[in-house]
Amino acid sequence: MEKVRLGIIGIGNMGSGHCGSILEGKVPDMELAAVADLRESRREWARENLPESVRIFEDGDALIASGCCDAVLVATPHYEHPRLVMEAFAHGLHALCEKPAGVYTKQVREMNEAASKTDRVFAMMFNQRTNHVYRKMYEIVHSGEYGKIKRVNWIITDWYRTQAYYNSGGWRATWDGEGGGVLLNQCPHNLDLLQWICGMPSRVQAFCHVGKWHDIEVEDDVTAYLEFLDGATGVFVTTTGDAPGTNRFEVTLERGKLVCENDKLSFYELEVSEREYCYTATEGFAKPAGHEVALTTDGENPQHVGVLRAFAANILRGEPIIARGEEGINGLTLSNAMHLSSWLGKPVDIPFDEDLFLEKLNELRKNSRVKENVQEVTFSTAGSYGTKEETL
Repeated sequence: MEKVRLGIIGIGNMGSGHCGSILEGKVPDMELAAVADLRESRREWARENLPESVRIFEDGDALIASGCCDAVLVATPHYEHPRLVMEAFAHGLHALCEKPAGVYTKQVREMNEAASKTDRVFAMMFNQRTNHVYRKMYEIVHSGEYGKIKRVNWIITDWYRTQAYYNSGGWRATWDGEGGGVLLNQCPHNLDLLQWICGMPSRVQAFCHVGKWHDIEVEDDVTAYLEFLDGATGVFVTTTGDAPGTNRFEVTLERGKLVCENDKLSFYELEVSEREYCYTATEGFAKPAGHEVALTTDGENPQHVGVLRAFAANILRGEPIIARGEEGINGLTLSNAMHLSSWLGKPVDIPFDEDLFLEKLNELRKNSRVKENVQEVTFSTAGSYGTKEETL
């Protein structure tokens, strides 16, 4: 094939944005072949705004079975992600999954098993991995040149959302419709980056506050303590209720400290490892000598467009993708563990009891309320990710 014929399942906030990127020619190896949405209002939007060549379906299953696409992008409410990806594989289609990979790890594990039995390309929409500052952090930490991680702190409180945002869909911010709040909707990118750069914690203790700042039944304010097998510790703080909020990601290594804030990365390098200095220094208060290091990056930050380009290039030419679909379970493992810890009121080891998590989640789903005053609205997501997307 010369171009990948893509079908987008779910043309809400994210899906409609992806439509625009492809139609504007930002992904040269891809053409928009079809869209699907359960809502008549979004299908009407598609009829009014998309070319006549784009086929419109009432649901993802019909789109997948139509044979008009080579690949699908799943951008539906979260519970449907694994099922539709597996359905795509069953019809011989490649699949790109929006975050999160699913709502609970047992569900995603089944999807990953299906992926292992197909030769189709499977990718996650982890667009923040394209950001040059996070790629540089990954490079420095994984080089091993500056020793082991001692401490990780991420304050990510600039995910501000209004009540109007939560009122914009009946499924939003409900246990039965979405499966969680800020951890599952806004923070999959942050949790993915945290485990990608720093590795997976071995234990978490989390405090998830439900409806603290909004009229919702899921968490909108979270503080979590993390422990890693090699002795490192961390704190992860997030909310959709702070304005203007903060986005500061610190990683302290044995021989330096990385700080990412306001999309800028700084690095302080110690002349000798702190662990060595601690036991050889003769002064009681003197700190090890060090200096700021000027870091250079490639400056590229293509975001969603970068993921789409890499996905198409992998299908057509075998070039690397940004994030393998199977990796989606990692960040979800973190959010599931945080939820379970908060529900149980105690620390949770990773891996955790997946059956117990699902039991607790299903109890919440059973009592999930039907939302009133829902005003179906599709918002533009431009500029809402804390980093600017590439403009062409």
